[in-house]
This record gives sequence, C-alpha cells and structure tokens, in this order.
Amino acid sequence: MSTSQQTDPLIGRLVDGRYRVRARIARGGMATVYVATDLRLERRVALKVMHGHLSDDSVFQSRFIQEARAAARLADPHVVNVFDQGQDGDMAYLVMEYLPGITLRDLMREQRRLTVPQAVTIMDAILSGLAAAHRAGIVHRDVKPENVLLAEDGRVKIGDFGLARATTANTASGAQLLGTIAYLAPELVTRGTADARSDIYSLGIMLYEMLTGEQPYKGEQPMQIAFQHATDSVPRPSVKNPGVPEQLDELVLWSTEKSPDDRPVDAREMLDRLREIERDLGISPQITRTAPVGVIRDEGVPSDELTQVLPLASTGPTAEVGDTDNATRLRHATQKRTTKGAWLVVLVLLLAALAGGAGWWFGSGPGSLIAVADVSGGTFTEAQDRLALDSLVAVEQGEYTREVAAGLVIRTEPGAGARVDRETNIDVFVSLGPPIVTVPSLSGLTEEQARAFFSENFIDVGDSEREFSPDVAQDIVLAASVTPASGGEAFGCLDGCQALQGDSVTMLVSAGAVPNVAGQSVGAATDALNAVDLQVSESQNRINSEDVPEGSVIGLVERDGGGNWRPGETVTLVVSDGPPLYPIPGVVGLTRDEARAVLEEAGFGADWALFWNAVPNGLTEVTSQDIAEGAMRVRGTSVYLQLTVTG
Repeated sequence: MSTSQQTDPLIGRLVDGRYRVRARIARGGMATVYVATDLRLERRVALKVMHGHLSDDSVFQSRFIQEARAAARLADPHVVNVFDQGQDGDMAYLVMEYLPGITLRDLMREQRRLTVPQAVTIMDAILSGLAAAHRAGIVHRDVKPENVLLAEDGRVKIGDFGLARATTANTASGAQLLGTIAYLAPELVTRGTADARSDIYSLGIMLYEMLTGEQPYKGEQPMQIAFQHATDSVPRPSVKNPGVPEQLDELVLWSTEKSPDDRPVDAREMLDRLREIERDLGISPQITRTAPVGVIRDEGVPSDELTQVLPLASTGPTAEVGDTDNATRLRHATQKRTTKGAWLVVLVLLLAALAGGAGWWFGSGPGSLIAVADVSGGTFTEAQDRLALDSLVAVEQGEYTREVAAGLVIRTEPGAGARVDRETNIDVFVSLGPPIVTVPSLSGLTEEQARAFFSENFIDVGDSEREFSPDVAQDIVLAASVTPASGGEAFGCLDGCQALQGDSVTMLVSAGAVPNVAGQSVGAATDALNAVDLQVSESQNRINSEDVPEGSVIGLVERDGGGNWRPGETVTLVVSDGPPLYPIPGVVGLTRDEARAVLEEAGFGADWALFWNAVPNGLTEVTSQDIAEGAMRVRGTSVYLQLTVTG
C-alpha cells in the first residue's frame, strides 16, 4: 500500500454506519473513489466521495447528486449501477457497483489500436447503455474512453453521469461546458447546446480513436482542437488504418457530421446500424454474464462444509482380505515405485512451469508493471522525484483550475494506481491557477447584464455603488474595478480587461439624472429630491434673481469637491430672494431731458405732466422727484418729476 493510501483518513472509516472503506481506487477533479464493503448486504461496492473543498459549492453538489439520479434512472447491463447516495456529516458520497478492471483509455494506452472485432464489441456495449439513457431522456455529455469501464469478467459499462442533463435542459453555457475537449461536439463549441446527437458525435470520435490509435484533431492549445471540431471534417479511419472496413468508415463519418441533423438521432439508431454492420462483417459481440450459473460459494464458509459429490460405490465383487504370495507383493511394490516416479516427473514439470511463469510475470508480464504513485497536492519537483523512484519519467503539463493552488499538482495521466511499464512518460498536470477570463467592454451594459457575466465566469460581484449622471440612463454601468484574489492593486475594467476566476469586482452604476427642481417651491423640490434618496439641508442659499420669483428654487449648491451627487448625500437648495434693488439717482435742478437721461441710464423711468412736453427743454427745470435720491428700488421703476419754467 502506498504512503498516500496509508495517510488517507478515509481508509478504514465506517461511512454512514454502513460502508467500511477498504482502499482508494482513483482520484479525480471532483471526487475520490474507494472500494468499500457494504456491511448491511455483505458485498463490495465502489464509494465515490466528493472532495471536501467542494462540499460548500452548490454547483458541484448539484452535479454530484445529478449523477446519482441520472444513473439510478437507468436499468441496463451496460450502465454502472448506482445503489445509494447520501451525506455523512460534511461528506457527500455515492455508492456504485464495484467493477474490478480497467478503463477503455487504459486498454487503448496499452494496445494503442484495437482490432475491428474489439472496437465493434466495445461500441455495441456502449451504444446499448447510451440507448437506455437516451430512451430515458438523459444526455450523458461527457462520453470519452475514461468513462468506459472494462471489467475483469468481460463486462463493458459506461459510467460517470456527473454531467448528465435531461434532454429538455440542453443549454450548456459558461462553466457548464465541461466535456473533454477532444470529444466535444461542434454545437457545444459554437452554441453551447447539447442533446442526444452530441453524445453520438463523441462516440464517433471515440470509434475513430479505437480503430486508428489516435484522435482526429490535435493541437497545442485546447482552443485549437475546439476550432477544428467546429470547422473541419473527421477523416475516414481507413486513411490511418487500411484494415478498417468501409462500413465502419461510413459509420464514423455519419456520427461525426458537423450538423446534428445529419447524425443518428440517438444511440438506438446508431446501434441498429452497427448491428447491421456486425452481420455484414460476420462479427458477433460476446455478451458476458456477470456470474456463471452454478453454486455460489459464500466467502468465509469452509469448502468442506459445502455439499460435495460423493464417489460412486463399487459394484464389483469385494476382494477378500487375506495373505498374498511373494509374487503379488513384488508386483505391488513395482507398481508403487512406478507411481512414485511418475509423481516426481510431474512435480519437476510443475516446478519448471512455475519458474517459467514467475520469470514471465516479473520480466514482461503484469508483475513487471509499476503502479503510478499519487503525487497530487505537491510541487512538480516533488512529483518528479517520487515518480523517478519507480523508474517513471515525469512530463510537466499546465492546466488552469480554481480548485488547486498554482504550482501544485492536480493529477497525473495515467492516473494514480494505473500500472505502466518502467520508463513510461507520466503527464503531471500542474495548476496554473484560476482560468483567465476575458471581460468584454461593460460600457452601455445594465447592471443585471454585467452581474450575469461575472457570475457565469466565477468572478465575485460585490454591492454596486450608485451615482447620479445627467447623461447616462438609470442602471447603466459607469465604471468597474477588479480586485485580484491573489492581492495587488485594483484596476479598471469598464472598457474590458483580463481577470481571473475568483477575483472580485465592484461596479459604479448610474442612478439617472438628479431631478430638475428649478422654479419649484422649496417643499415640492424637497419631496422630489427625497424620492431619489437625496437629503435636503435645512439651511438655504438665497440670492436675488430677476428671472425666478421670490421663494422659488433656482437650483442646487455645487457638490463639495465637484463630481456627481450620490444617493444618500445631502444637498443645499439655492432659493430666489426676488429681483435685486438699485439706488434712485437725484435729478433736481436738471432740465427735463437731462433728468430723464440720468434715470434711464440707471435703469429707471421718468414721468411728468403732459403739458411740459410742449415747453422747450431749455426753459425747464426739475424742482422735485416723488422717490427720494438714494432710495432702493427695482430697476424699471418710474420716478415722477415736478418741473418749473426758468428765465
């Protein structure tokens, strides 16, 4: 048992008072699988336990429960049975059928290219299982060799329905698009939608790989492979392997058509065509039973306590007991020596066979293979050193993930526990940290649209700040600031930016324009401003205005520091004190026209008795004015003059 197995706290634990954990089988991105004993039914089961750091993630929990529900709805010999699902404290688990054996990926890695009968037999079983799923309205959405199990007794089953969805809920956007990129249908790449025909595309890619030993599309980056799925056509397998029959060529091309409408509608239609091909090629897939018919030997019951077949009684004459002569004794002794010699020859042959078998086992057979150690959670250097102890070569690969800190090992390919030859290259996937998210321009988006984008891309959105804007409609994003989860300076993102999943963002959102209260009474203006969460100061700034009546609002005092007002702030009203007053000039002693000119220049009017208009100006003199010199009046006020004749 490896060190990681010994330190695994679940080994030996009794889960939910029923399942005794025996050993760890495999570890994936979402869960670890153990072999356990169901103490109630006294049988071995596979126990799939969600990783502890995902227990609080509702998305992963729902996927975990979805796997149980999806698989439990299926009753087919080619689907891994799910027996139970539950929660033990903070640990979520599934109880599944235990199938000792390997995955289709292991077989292809060992054999590279499968024979036509092998590929047809495995495809027949997979299609049978998926036909049951499609008939039940379930789309698997993650069909790949890693999810096809080949049991030691020959059974072929498809499992891991963790991404399964009902056919009516076929949209797969943002983080939901989780299927392995090498088997991804074009419509998942271009539109994010999936149905039963998407599973058919994945099966076609997998059949191509079984027949040729390689995948049809290759690339340095996942997006290169995804682009080829969306734009290129899968070639005929016979180009790579001339031994592939034309019928299987056509089946691969049919199932990998770019348009879903051109593919088989579901697994049943593809299975019917495969079985026609089986009859044409004379291939008969062998259906392996789960157990031979006969006596079931219960573990722990001594063999001598089971019913046994008794030898037949002798029916010949009974030999009489008595003395024998010397010839008889000599004959018996010779027979005993001959029998002993024969047994010695048999023993020598057996020992030679055992020695040869042991040499093969440890030299080139299964005994020569090395189990890949579990190096997850450490650095690449640590993984490299550990694998080197087993004569395995570590090859560093990068992978973005939110679950494992940057620089630490996520997993290996082949996975931990897989048995491989010495000097095999082991891909060690090291976390590059959270995936990069390219944020588009947020200018013109509503707060709701921006929040939806950030949530779909696992960027935390805090409470938005709001600001009144005279030019931008209410609820439109004005600014956005991203704060890295790893620390560091926040940066603006209104015009688009690159962030990481797990970062947080704060947005500034328009509250619309501040109500225009000019010309309103103080009470009406206060009510209008309070309605948009602006407080009004009891003090007022009062100024004269020739345009606004006294007591009416002219506007708001400018905000301290400038900028736009924000909800919750306090504003001060500017209120009109009416028109301004100016001093009346003195005009006594001036002529009529001189007095009028002085008053009009000061903004006032002049008035006198009508008959003075007939008197020449030079003969007139102002003797008094009805508004005294220096009196304060509104411009436009008329001053009445008393005149006399001079000379």
